[in-house]
Amino acid sequence: MERTKEIYKVTIVGSAVNVLLLVLKFVAGVLGHSSAMVADAVHSLSDFLTDIIVLIFVKISGKPQDKSHEYGHGKFETLALTIIGLVLVLVALGIISDGVVKIDDFFEGQTLEAPGMLALWAAVASILLKEAVYRYSIIKARKLQSQALEANAWHHRSDALSSIGTLIGIGGAIFLGHKWVILDPIASVVVGIFIGKVAFELLRDGVGDLTDKALPESVEQEILQMVSEVENVGNPHNLKTRRIGNHYAIELHIKMDGDITLREAHDKATEIENLLRSKYGKETHVGVHVEPYN
Repeated sequence: MERTKEIYKVTIVGSAVNVLLLVLKFVAGVLGHSSAMVADAVHSLSDFLTDIIVLIFVKISGKPQDKSHEYGHGKFETLALTIIGLVLVLVALGIISDGVVKIDDFFEGQTLEAPGMLALWAAVASILLKEAVYRYSIIKARKLQSQALEANAWHHRSDALSSIGTLIGIGGAIFLGHKWVILDPIASVVVGIFIGKVAFELLRDGVGDLTDKALPESVEQEILQMVSEVENVGNPHNLKTRRIGNHYAIELHIKMDGDITLREAHDKATEIENLLRSKYGKETHVGVHVEPYN
């Protein structure tokens, strides 16, 4: 419950900043005649929408296991991660499309209006605020082991970095003369490409976990090494792993002396379960199948 409250607190802080920047960027983009800043405003709007997604799905994922979800509700947090990735894909495609149209218009001889200083200062404010929110969110996400919160933190970072591209484009369009006004829509396309890269990475991780992708090879080797060092246990094999939200699921087979009692075999399996939970968290799902040596 405390974990859920902490995630809510961090998300609400980020959401408040997103609302502030959303208004600032739209006003600055429209009044400052900057397509790059309007694109940045759309990015902030997507940030705000993903904050709402995180708040909804983290509440669901925090529910204890029940009859219909015997492994708990952790995958709802992974679902939130995947939805954030999909939202970012749509944002990236929209921004790139709009920028390409403006670049095409410029080369066909249409006059693009130069952005104003208001748009420039809005970009500076966005960089500073979003980088601060990113650092706050990523520290909390890693402490709380929250996939959704970490995805949202990277969304904040992508906004900060995209604003750097916006700043360069707007600054170039303002200070280098009218023939460089094209830098503004070029900057918006660069912003869109960067957002698309972040979206791809989030979707890759989210879909991987939703389809029960195995844990990294290094983690699986660590598990096998730990189990093989347990006294009177040999040949850990048939290891299967996956993520369930913010915790692991581990299943494996071990071999033991076939002449020991059932109680001894049970106690040894419990020892392994406790060992793995002490390493990877008390919510870790562990299944140990005991086989006799031939």
